[in-house]
Amino acid sequence: MQSMSAKDAKYNFGRLIDTARAEPVTVEKHGRAVVVVLAVEEYERLKRIETGQRAKALRFEGTK
Repeated sequence: MQSMSAKDAKYNFGRLIDTARAEPVTVEKHGRAVVVVLAVEEYERLKRIETGQRAKALRFEGTK
């Protein structure tokens, strides 16, 4: 995973987008990671996993 400063992300937003399409990018402020930018396809994949796990947990709760 690549990282860049918030200042670099601000002034090189196009590069941030291009990089995030290929792999997640951590944006740091004062040397501390504050956000991760990722491609929408990856975000949607993670949401599907989360939704599936939530549904599985609810089904499990229903069997108690």
